[in-house]
This record gives sequence, C-alpha cells and structure tokens, in this order.
Amino acid sequence: MEVRFRTRRLEQCYLEFRLANREFGAEVARRYIQRIQIVKNIRSVDELRRLPGLRFHALAGSREGQFAINLNGFYRLIVTLEGAELQIVRVEEVSKHYGD
Repeated sequence: MEVRFRTRRLEQCYLEFRLANREFGAEVARRYIQRIQIVKNIRSVDELRRLPGLRFHALAGSREGQFAINLNGFYRLIVTLEGAELQIVRVEEVSKHYGD
C-alpha cells in the first residue's frame, strides 16, 4: 500500500528515528516506524485486519472515517484510507488513547 503523511513532521519522524524518539519516546517511535513499514508492505486493508497485533479498527463518533492501529497500551496511530480501492493510507496523527 502507499503511505502518505498529513504533515511533514510525521513523515520526518518516520524517516529519522532520533526525531521520532524525541517526539514520542523510544518505544512508541520504534513501533511507529515498524507499523508504517508493515502498512507499506501489505496489499489490502483486509491484510491489516488479519494482523492481530495491530488491532486495526474503525473509529466512531467525531473520528468516524478514521482508523486506529495500536502502537502500545496507550498510543495509537490514526490513519485514513484514500483512493478508489482504498490503497492509500494517510497517517493523520499519533494519539494518546486514554488522555493524560
């Protein structure tokens, strides 16, 4: 699948572990980069759903139309799907799921 980023900062965090580490902390930074690599190497949304560790799921309420991918117990990667065949994953943000 193709991956796009909502902001240049999110893309730079993917490309540079040091920046991601500063932004999110070491554990979340590693998983952020790893999860994006996984998304780049799959062929369809169905494959994402079949990978149990990702916990890929649709969001509801004010986040309807967005999906979450688990990074760790508290953080998740928020994405949207684009394209006629939903072959483009757009990284929207890294979100702390349960607040502070």
